[in-house]
Amino acid sequence: MSEIDNTRVLLVDDEKDFLTTLADRLQLRDLKVRTASRGEDALEVIGTADVDVVVLDLSMPGMDGLQTLKRIKEQVPESEVIILTGHGSIRAGVEAMKLGADDFLEKPVDINQLLEKIEEAKQKRVLVLQSKSRDEIEKILKARSW
Repeated sequence: MSEIDNTRVLLVDDEKDFLTTLADRLQLRDLKVRTASRGEDALEVIGTADVDVVVLDLSMPGMDGLQTLKRIKEQVPESEVIILTGHGSIRAGVEAMKLGADDFLEKPVDINQLLEKIEEAKQKRVLVLQSKSRDEIEKILKARSW
């Protein structure tokens, strides 16, 4: 079993065919995939489900990828987010990274490259959560007079 097996991924893209195809390809590789076709739907999923990595389209009608990214990071700061776009620009990539995105890939995305980025993001999330747990345990132990 590899590190990426059972990774919980949220795919967010307004292109239904792309979303379905990518979800199917990731599920074939033993990832647990949820999908959302709008930024608002992604925020709802993030609020109710434990997600390891979000793969987020930059260009969407309504709440775009940058707005969605900002709201995801406000809601769950330790979220790992990979931005995908068919309309990539260096400026948009830099802005996404400033808002907390972990990576930026252009469509059409190579599935192996995406899997590698998902695995890196999951590993980073695990380290962040471990550190957070360790800090909380230390705080509890310091508060107790043993």
